[in-house]
Amino acid sequence: MLVAEEHDLADGLLILSYPLHPPGKPAQLRTQHLPKIRIPALFVQGDKDPFAAPAEIAAALKLIPAETSLLIIENAGHDLGFRRAAKGQDAVSKIVSAFRERFLAG
Repeated sequence: MLVAEEHDLADGLLILSYPLHPPGKPAQLRTQHLPKIRIPALFVQGDKDPFAAPAEIAAALKLIPAETSLLIIENAGHDLGFRRAAKGQDAVSKIVSAFRERFLAG
């Protein structure tokens, strides 16, 4: 992740469906760069995502020294429900609200 090396590239991160590990291979974690992230981050994850269960993502976020938030989209996989029109609109609404609250609140 580029921002882990160049800290001044962004003021914050919005990370959608982070692929923490390949599906079915939870031992192959992609966490090496997480301790280098120095800016606030909002992670959005589906609760049925085969790349990372909510508990797995929550544990990985503890590696990040910056402030992090985790938004779980219920009944959604890696696509966050975007393949289904109504579910996708609901997910977008939740993501935008969380982003506003996290990065634009005053």
